[in-house]
Amino acid sequence: MRDGRWRRLGRAVWRVIAVWGVSTLTMLALAGILPDFKLQSDDGDSATRIAVTAALGAGAFGLLSALVWPLLVRALLLVPALVLGLLNFFLNGSLLLLALRLIPDGRGDANAETAVVVAAVMSAVASATGGALAVRDDDAYRRRLYRLADRRRRRAGAPSPSTPGILFLQLDGVGHDVLRDAVGKGLMPTVARWLGEAAQGEGKETPPPPPTHRLLPWRTDWSSQTGASQLAILHGSNFDVPAFRWYEKDSGEVMVSNRPASAVELQRRAVARTGDPGLLADGGASRGNLFSGGADQLALVLSMAARRGKENRSRAGYFAYFSDPANAVRTALSFVAEVGREIGESTRARLCRRRPRVSRGGLYPFIRAFATVVERDVVVAAVIGDMLAGRAAVYADLVAYDEVAHHSGPTGGDAEKVLRRLDRSIALIAQVAEHAPRPYRIVLLSDHGQSPGETFRARYGLTLADLVRAGCGLPVPRRARRTHSGAEARSAVRAALRRPVEEGAGEHHPRRVAEPIVLASGNLGLVSFPDVPHRMTREEIDRRHPALLPTLANHPGIGFLLVRSAEHGPLVLGARGAEIRLDDPENPVDPADPESLGPLADFGPGAVDAVRRTDSFPHTADIMVNSWYDPQDGEVLAFEEQIGSHGGLGGAQSRPFLLAPLALSPAVEDGGELVGAEAVHAVLRRWRDEEPGRHEPLSALVNDRRPDDGPPTAFSAPDRAVQDKTH
Repeated sequence: MRDGRWRRLGRAVWRVIAVWGVSTLTMLALAGILPDFKLQSDDGDSATRIAVTAALGAGAFGLLSALVWPLLVRALLLVPALVLGLLNFFLNGSLLLLALRLIPDGRGDANAETAVVVAAVMSAVASATGGALAVRDDDAYRRRLYRLADRRRRRAGAPSPSTPGILFLQLDGVGHDVLRDAVGKGLMPTVARWLGEAAQGEGKETPPPPPTHRLLPWRTDWSSQTGASQLAILHGSNFDVPAFRWYEKDSGEVMVSNRPASAVELQRRAVARTGDPGLLADGGASRGNLFSGGADQLALVLSMAARRGKENRSRAGYFAYFSDPANAVRTALSFVAEVGREIGESTRARLCRRRPRVSRGGLYPFIRAFATVVERDVVVAAVIGDMLAGRAAVYADLVAYDEVAHHSGPTGGDAEKVLRRLDRSIALIAQVAEHAPRPYRIVLLSDHGQSPGETFRARYGLTLADLVRAGCGLPVPRRARRTHSGAEARSAVRAALRRPVEEGAGEHHPRRVAEPIVLASGNLGLVSFPDVPHRMTREEIDRRHPALLPTLANHPGIGFLLVRSAEHGPLVLGARGAEIRLDDPENPVDPADPESLGPLADFGPGAVDAVRRTDSFPHTADIMVNSWYDPQDGEVLAFEEQIGSHGGLGGAQSRPFLLAPLALSPAVEDGGELVGAEAVHAVLRRWRDEEPGRHEPLSALVNDRRPDDGPPTAFSAPDRAVQDKTH
């Protein structure tokens, strides 16, 4: 509470200083324009002296307006409105003349007519400046939303629902450990209160509040990225999504998770596989996501961005938000400030020669500002509107942290500032929920984490594509080309600008059909040979390019490879001839035995099941490449231009979080582990249908698996039961 009062006081002081500064500049401009208005002595003054005079005059005028004007208004309440309107100009001019008289040495002067004009202009500028700054104040913004919602409810006249709604708020890319560290550092006081932890800086005598939420990590699939995770969370299946981007031999197309046409197809496949429209069907809303989740209300949903015309609902959220001038001012000011902040921070990183570092020039400052300001403000406003409208379920994605962490690192100062601002958005949403027409249960979650580390190209001077070409005996460019980043914000910008095609999407097609297609998804690489219509076996690859697999497996920047053998089935290959047969009945892989895991030992006990599941996908690449991983520092080597990456196995990228109210049943039983995005879908669906205070035991949810579910993923027994219930 004390911190909140100091923050409000700080914002008030900042507004006063800003209005004073703008008023001073306005007075200087008017002194240069109006011949009868002067701010200097007859002998002339220096520019500094004139500026000080203007500041004194603006300050005196502002102070008199704040102190005297309310008293005059009270005294003139009995004066007819028309007469009072005419007196406004006279009173404003009189206050300005009085303010000029208060300037030392009599340097300010104006005749009566000029004083009226100057006072009117300065009042208008000060009012506009104060209003622009006020719209960035969350308290003022929240009160304004309450008034608008009350008007809508009175017009509608519909009764308020009594059953609670549920809000799923996704903090894109925020790993479990990053969230815990941010809470410990006092960056996220709202989340700290939910966890029952005292905010940093509070006295020891202040007891922490009682917890209202429980936090647990969950484990992603091998493809630890938004496309695979969010598709499964919203639609219950991410089967046959091997990476962020991959080549499909049957169609000859490169699928990209954040390309609208691909998102539409992925959503169609998931719905066809599960027979279920999605988590948000029956009165839900989807905001800022890659997929709709079966929601009736859609805004900023990428799978809808391929639609053209006025009915393109993917951009409807932008139109609705910016049609309000107050919202436009609120966001525009922060956008400009964020662009300047990014330019300053990237310049500082270059001057200090920080390592690792990637290029942050060109359009990136504007892309970052779009993700951290425009996308955030529009999505938060849409969520608030959904709650005030009483929608049953809402799922929204905030991509700010993920975008910044890709280029600044997951734990750097830039990312921490974004986490602090995200906590403010969470606090605003939670405060609005208290005034919604129905109670809301707010669930925070992430789709993946991020692992730090320099790029593969920066460490070795070549890209994965160069290494593959060398192993195939093909010419390698003298200079390594950069690999485009697959961050979600770029696709959102392009969709908003009616250009819903990923940059460089066509560059992956080889000039000759016999050349390999090499794609990157964070620290996961995919190698496909398009002239072979089926998935090539290890034996076929060795006959065609005998040096390729040894070149990749023995490179120090490669952790392991996945290939399929005609004789032994799925194989994991590592350095110095290491080989694991995942489906060998005579020598089964034991996840509890590090010796039997070979190259997968450093990647955790769930790596075997994650790799085995991906091997079962129809569109798995001929060669799947996972980069090197340092278990001590948690670092990986990204095949894209990112120093915070995700997409494969290794470190924090595979460990997102789930933060849910205590009023909801536990996600897993004691000792259980939540593994795979499909299991998260099952838990969220259970929570959506759950009545307050009535928690069905997890053991009661056991059911038979559908026969076409494919090989089981690495769920614990209770978690698998939860998943199966939804089928």
